[in-house]
Amino acid sequence: MTRSVYVTGIDRGDGRQVVELGVMELLTRQVDRVGVFRPLVHDGPDRLFDLLRARYRLTQDPATVYGMDYHEASALQAEQGTDELVSRLVDRFHAVARDYEVVLVLGTDFAATQLPDELALNARLANEFGASVIPVVGGKGQPSESVRAEARNAFRAYDGLGCDVLAMVVNRVAGEDRETIAERLAARLPVPCYVLPDEPALAAPTVAQITHALGATVVLGDDAGLARDALDFVFGGAMLPNFLDALTPGCLVVTPGDRADLVVGALAAHSAGTPPIAGVLLTLDERPTDAVLTLAARLAPGTPVISVPGNSFPTAAELFALEGKLNAATPRKAETALGLFERHVDTTDLLKRISVAPSGRVTPMMFEHELLEQARADRRRVVLPEGTEERVLRAADVLLRRDVCDLTLLGDVETIRKKAADLSVDLRDTQLIDPQTSELRDDFAEKYAALRAHKGVTVELAYDVVSDVNYFGTLMVQEGLADGMVSGAVHSTAATIRPAFEIIKTKPDASIVSSVFFMCLADKVLVYGDCAVNPDPDAEQLADIAVQSAATAARFGVDPRIAMLSYSTGTSGSGADVDKVREATKLVREAHPALRIEGPIQYDAAVEPSVAATKLPGSEVAGQATVLIFPDLNTGNNTYKAVQRSAGAVAVGPVLQGLRKPVNDLSRGALVSDIVNTVAITAIQSQVPAPTEELPA
Repeated sequence: MTRSVYVTGIDRGDGRQVVELGVMELLTRQVDRVGVFRPLVHDGPDRLFDLLRARYRLTQDPATVYGMDYHEASALQAEQGTDELVSRLVDRFHAVARDYEVVLVLGTDFAATQLPDELALNARLANEFGASVIPVVGGKGQPSESVRAEARNAFRAYDGLGCDVLAMVVNRVAGEDRETIAERLAARLPVPCYVLPDEPALAAPTVAQITHALGATVVLGDDAGLARDALDFVFGGAMLPNFLDALTPGCLVVTPGDRADLVVGALAAHSAGTPPIAGVLLTLDERPTDAVLTLAARLAPGTPVISVPGNSFPTAAELFALEGKLNAATPRKAETALGLFERHVDTTDLLKRISVAPSGRVTPMMFEHELLEQARADRRRVVLPEGTEERVLRAADVLLRRDVCDLTLLGDVETIRKKAADLSVDLRDTQLIDPQTSELRDDFAEKYAALRAHKGVTVELAYDVVSDVNYFGTLMVQEGLADGMVSGAVHSTAATIRPAFEIIKTKPDASIVSSVFFMCLADKVLVYGDCAVNPDPDAEQLADIAVQSAATAARFGVDPRIAMLSYSTGTSGSGADVDKVREATKLVREAHPALRIEGPIQYDAAVEPSVAATKLPGSEVAGQATVLIFPDLNTGNNTYKAVQRSAGAVAVGPVLQGLRKPVNDLSRGALVSDIVNTVAITAIQSQVPAPTEELPA
C-alpha cells in the first residue's frame, strides 16, 4: 500500500505551506516518485502545487492532483451526503496513489469553504486514505497559553477521530515564546510537537506582488529587484534628514512622485547599504523628471521604482492588507521556509516516524538533498574568495537561508555589501574580509614567507602575494580560520589550486592531488576520476587516484566498486596503455586487498550487466561499477562532458582529493546550484569522517 502523509490544520492563517514544503523536501530525499493530492481546491491557480512542481520537477499531470473544487463538494455534500463526497474523493486519491511510492496530501484550508465541520472531514479523509496526519496550529498574535491549549485540543480532536497523528506543528509563534511553548507541549503531548517562530520575510510581499496587486507601473528596476521582499513600509513626507533616519532594512519607500529629494535620498542610502531598501513606490501618478530618473538608475541599478495613480492613504490601506505567498515565482521565500523548517523540526526523527522506505534509485535531487543534510549536520565554515561575484552571492543567499554552513566572503567589503543590497541578500551573519586591509595580512605574509623561503620568497614579496583572495582564503583554511575554500567562478583552475599546492599540500598517504566528478544519472550516482587535474598519470599515480576516489565515494554514500578503465577488458589486450592500467590495478589490490576493483575493463563492461556477463562473468565489479577511473585526463574530461550533455546527467564537481584540508575549484560557467553543491561538499570534506567511512587497509 502506498504510504501517504496528510498535512492539515484547524483554522486558516496557520502558514501551513511551510510545513507542506518541508515535508515534501523530506519525502523527496527518500524516494524518487512522490505524488501530490489536494482533495478540495478553490478556483484559480494553486500556488503551492505550482511551487512543488517547479522545485521538485514533478511530472504528475496537474489534472490528477485535485479531487474537486469546493463549490462542487459543498453541493454534493448537501444533496447526497458526506459519505458520497468522501467516496468520490477516496476514488480520486487512489487513482494517484497507484502511480507513486508516497503521496503528500494537502488538507483543506478552512477559508470560506462552506463545509460543515471541516476538521472532521479532514480526519475522515485521512483515515480513508490510510494516511498519517500532521496537524498544524497557527499561533500568530496569540498568547503562549492560548497556543498551547489550541495545540493540545487539535491533537485530541484528530486523535479522537481515529487518526494516526505523526507529530504536531505549531507555527508562527512569537520568537520569544517559542522555547517555552515547545518545552511545555513536549511534556503534555504523546507525539513530538515542533514549534516554528513567525518569520516576517515569509509574510512580506515581494515588490512584484505589490506591483501586481496595486496595478502599478514599473518605472525602473529589473526582475531581481522586483523579487525583493518588502519587510516594512516607510511613508515619505518629512524633510530629507529626518526621512533618512526613518529608513529600515528591506523597507518599501512610499512617497508622492514629486518628492525627487526623497527618491534620490532613498536610492543613495540603498547604494551605500545604509540601509538597503526594497524599492520606491510613487503615488499621485507623479514621476520625477527624466534627469532625476537617470540619476536614480545610476545610483541603484536594478532597484525598483513603481508608480500608482492614487494618493498615499488608500495606497497604504492596500499595502497593509497584502501578505506574501509561497509560489513558483518566489524561490527565495521557499529557501527561507525550508531553512525555518529544518532549524526547528527534528527532520531525522520525523522521517523515521513517516517510515518511508528509501528508493533503490538515487536521483540527482536526492543526492543534492543529502549533501545539504550532511553539511548541516556538523556545521562548518567555508571561505569564498569571490565575494563580489553575483553567482557567489546568490549561492551564499541559498546556503544561509537553508542554514547549511557558516560563510566568509573575501573582497572589498563595501562592494560586497552594495552588490548584496542590490540582490537583496542578507549578509548580517556572514563574515566579510578585505585581504587588502585585513589585520591578518601581516601575519599571513610572515607565514607564507616561511613556507616558501626555499623558493626565495621574502616577507615583502609575501605581503603582496597574500593580498590575492585565493592565497588569503587558502591561508585562512591552513590556519584554521575556515574549514574549507571554494573558488573558481571567475578564476582559473590554476589560480584556485596553486595556493593549495604551496600552502596546504597533500595528505601523508597521497602522492598527488586528483579530482572526481559525481555523475548524477537518472537513477544512480557514479564517481568519475580523474577528469580535471592530472594529464597522464603513471601506474602508481593512477593507483593513488583509484584509492582516493573510492574513499571520496564512500564518504558521500556511494558504495565503491572500482573499474580501472581501458580500451581492453581483462587479458584480451596488450600495449603500454593497457599495461599501465593493469599495473595500477595490481598496486591497489596489494595495498588494499579488501577493495573491490577490476581492471583493465572497458566502460560498457563496467556498467552494463549484460555485457559484463559475456566479458567478465563472475566479477563482483563488472556490470555494477560505481567508481570509474580513466587512464588519462583526455579520456576522462571528454567522457564526463559527453555523459553530462548526451545523457542529461548532473555533474557535481570537480571535487579535489588528496589535500590535507579541502579546497575545491568551480567551473567558470558554474551555476548558482553548482556553487551551492560544491560548498556543501567542501563542508562535508572538512568534517571528521566516522570510522566506518575509512577504507580497509
